[in-house]
Amino acid sequence: MQIIRQQGFARAGLIGNPSDGYHGKTISFLVQDFHADVILYEWEDLELILSQEDRSRFGSVHELVRDVQLHGYYGGVRLVKATIRKFVDYCRQHNLPLHERNFSIRYESNIPRQVGLAGSSAIIVATLRALMEFYDVTLPLHLQPSLALSVETQELGIVGGLQDRVIQVYGGLVYMDFAREAMQEQSGYRYGAYEPLDPALLPPVYLAYSEEEGEPTEVTHQPLRVRYDQNDAEVVAAMRKFAQLAADARRALLDRDAVRLSRLMDENFDTRRQICQLHPAHVRMIETARRAGASAKFAGSGGAIVGVYQDEAMFAQLKQDLEAIGCRVLKPMIV
Repeated sequence: MQIIRQQGFARAGLIGNPSDGYHGKTISFLVQDFHADVILYEWEDLELILSQEDRSRFGSVHELVRDVQLHGYYGGVRLVKATIRKFVDYCRQHNLPLHERNFSIRYESNIPRQVGLAGSSAIIVATLRALMEFYDVTLPLHLQPSLALSVETQELGIVGGLQDRVIQVYGGLVYMDFAREAMQEQSGYRYGAYEPLDPALLPPVYLAYSEEEGEPTEVTHQPLRVRYDQNDAEVVAAMRKFAQLAADARRALLDRDAVRLSRLMDENFDTRRQICQLHPAHVRMIETARRAGASAKFAGSGGAIVGVYQDEAMFAQLKQDLEAIGCRVLKPMIV
């Protein structure tokens, strides 16, 4: 029996987010400490197996409410189902033959939920990879992030940008340009200019998160989208600034200027704070990290932060202070 195992990893937005959905620029890195795993094998019928995140049995109403807060009403099985739909549509449109064998598919994920580490798109990317292997179909690398994004935006009505899917497809450390003049179109999918960078250029970085203080990504992105579409001057200017910060950070990385990179990352958060209503607990994480001497910004939409630290003494202080307010702190594994 053919058994296929594929993974999609968490990601951290180093700088520039959330401008990826607004013609901006970003830099992200893959976090291999956390991953979504998809297992697919040939089966008599097409079967989607529910994971723990799709459970329907609870110990109490309070447990049910907590589960909904973390995972939503539909868990991740809808992501798998929507990915299959978009993959089949793409193959039909491009006359890519699919064999008639059926399969069973299930997923598991240890990516912390609702903290902005791209857990949903990791499930989609892993599912897409499994489908390509099962059907022996290869989609162009630069289009895979765009197809993955369409699963959420077109099939499920979830607001998002390309950044998460780009880094999860390409891996490592990537500088992304989504400016109007950088965007291209192929096979009905828009894509930007993606430049892989050597992860060794990164200074020491930390990642911290608190699942207890997570919130859905749409809490941040939906109000921003409305304001941007209404040509809100403050939001439009902020998106331009995020893009410039990412371009400046690329230069700082290439110059191995950790001090400048730290300052740019702090400026990224400070700009975000001016245009977004932020969760007080998330702001507390940032302020705690900065008091320890590290830089700090959101790794995604909130609930996880990323920054640069100088040495082991600073990391020890950072870890102690953030753990005291309920955060987990780690040195992310980046390959």
